[in-house]
Amino acid sequence: MQKVLVMGGTGVMGAHLVPELLKLGFKVDVVSLEDRVSGDPNLRYFKCNIKDTEILREMLKNDYNCIVDFMIYSTPEFASKCNLFLDNTDQYIYLSSYRVYADAKGPIVETSPRLLDVSDDADFLASDDYSLHKARGEDRLKNSGKTNWTIVRPAITYSNQRIQLTCLEGNTIINRSRRGKPVIVPDKAMTAQTTMTWGGDVAKMISRLVLNKAAFGEAYTTATAEHHTWEEIAGYYKELIGLKYIPVSVDDFLSVQSDEPFNNYRWKVIYDRVYDRVIDNTKILNAAGMKQSELKPLFEGLKSELKNLPENIFSSMAYSDRMDKFIAENKLI
Repeated sequence: MQKVLVMGGTGVMGAHLVPELLKLGFKVDVVSLEDRVSGDPNLRYFKCNIKDTEILREMLKNDYNCIVDFMIYSTPEFASKCNLFLDNTDQYIYLSSYRVYADAKGPIVETSPRLLDVSDDADFLASDDYSLHKARGEDRLKNSGKTNWTIVRPAITYSNQRIQLTCLEGNTIINRSRRGKPVIVPDKAMTAQTTMTWGGDVAKMISRLVLNKAAFGEAYTTATAEHHTWEEIAGYYKELIGLKYIPVSVDDFLSVQSDEPFNNYRWKVIYDRVYDRVIDNTKILNAAGMKQSELKPLFEGLKSELKNLPENIFSSMAYSDRMDKFIAENKLI
């Protein structure tokens, strides 16, 4: 049996990918920081810090046919590991992001311009923002002189592990809705089109790329073609969990997150969430042998995932107190 190593395999996409790989007949090893026990002879879990180079070298002695890497690296971190991956497996699948794309005039395709290549914002380019270090990682692979890599660029991916509304995460969305409190959202984002894809569908797409020779040296945007404005998605949350929302200026929205890395949130808003993110997923559907009609509609997917949330999930209230203070001081309710 061919062996696949899934790095970060218990997250939003990895948790769905592992059973897909097992169904396809692979032996699967999963590394994460969580304790997991396998009941399948073809599945093993390893709890370790795989970003430690010596631990990684030991794991790679298992001669994996494919490595699927969901880890997040800074630009220097990935530069130090790139050749190690490529030299020790038949195929390395690198998790990038749809956030590498610049603002598009029409549906995004894999050859659409990237922010790294077209931005003239010196402060942004001097950062190692997620959208930039993912693009720099892509370039490292493309310039490696090898072709045994595949790049996947998921759009926003959701499951019961991760729920989002613009830049808000599940801890804020779920807890405030359960307490009858509104959230604030950046007003310029609410009219922008966005793409949210169920984690199970993204995992199936990725699974069909594993050891697929036609996918070597290629990049794929792994996402649905369905798209909605953030305002429509906020309406879904209102219908499903009673979430109320208040649009505020981008600067006010960012100011409420004052103890977070301000620039990181700023880049996420102005170089992604206010853009129209409509995906042409023809390339990945063709590679995976799938059809758009097979993918889970967003409303039904959110309904299913929200219904199955444990009571204690997303227990942290994050910056909820500051949100309350901002709403009260500005008499927004």
